[in-house]
Amino acid sequence: MIIGAVLVNNFVLMRYLGICPFLGVSKRLPTALGMSGAVVFVVTCASAVTWMIYHWVLTPLAIQYMQTIAFILVIATFVQFVDIVMKRLSPGLHAALGIFLPLITTNCVVLGVSVLNIQMHHDLMRATVYGFAASLGFALALVIFTGLREKIERANPPRAFQGVAISLVTAGLLSLAFMGFASLVK
Repeated sequence: MIIGAVLVNNFVLMRYLGICPFLGVSKRLPTALGMSGAVVFVVTCASAVTWMIYHWVLTPLAIQYMQTIAFILVIATFVQFVDIVMKRLSPGLHAALGIFLPLITTNCVVLGVSVLNIQMHHDLMRATVYGFAASLGFALALVIFTGLREKIERANPPRAFQGVAISLVTAGLLSLAFMGFASLVK
């Protein structure tokens, strides 16, 4: 399950979720590491709490249709916590992340993992581990992509490929490279 979530079914490179922060904060390694840490914390905690809310509150009350709203409220709470802590402990990183930090609330990876935990009928432990592994996959893809972007920035690509174009081509090639991991999990 861990190898599958990190490498084979990577949320960014295989499911194409979380592309906005992936492209937005991948210009400098310290910023990418800060976002990675925030996403790992939020996804792991949200996975456990949303599982509990779904199974211990929504299902007994027969209001499973409130799942999305309940999950977004949980995610927003954890993001707000991270925002407050980061603003207090690392104002420079907080400023560097800018709008992308609060956007974790609407990051498809965070909500996607919480919903998949329910759809895949994980128990609490598996939901938490899956959330942690999926967020590690996001972090791995973000750090690798940041390293590639920093290297490309020092190169001199043809004018037509400069900027966003070379970033998208690089992300596509990285995605193809990750497809090679599919043989690890059957």
